[in-house]
This record gives sequence, structure tokens and C-alpha cells, in this order.
Amino acid sequence: MKRIDLIRHLERYGVQLLREGGSHSVYVNRSAGKTSTVPRHREINDFLAQKICKDLDIPKP
Repeated sequence: MKRIDLIRHLERYGVQLLREGGSHSVYVNRSAGKTSTVPRHREINDFLAQKICKDLDIPKP
């Protein structure tokens, strides 16, 4: 899955960018109190995208 598509999915469910790291972006779901990192690659493995959504407590893409 493309990184931009994953980010759009996250933002659709109210997840916000917390900070930018060296090679990852940290996103937070404030309503659930959960955080997860998204790597800065053009393509993100589907299993990793599902794990990120599970960590943030939102539906899978």
C-alpha cells in the first residue's frame, strides 16, 4: 500500500501527526490514547499497515 493512502486512512479516523522522527512519523489516536510509527517509505507492506491500524485502534484499510 502507498504511504499516502495509509496516512489518508489514518486521518479519516481522527488520527493526528504527533511528530516527525528521523526515519518515521509518529501518529497518535488521542481518543484511544494510542500511538504508532509510520515509516517513510513510498510503499508500506500490507501486514505492517494492518498492524499500524491495530495499534491505533482503528479499522484496517
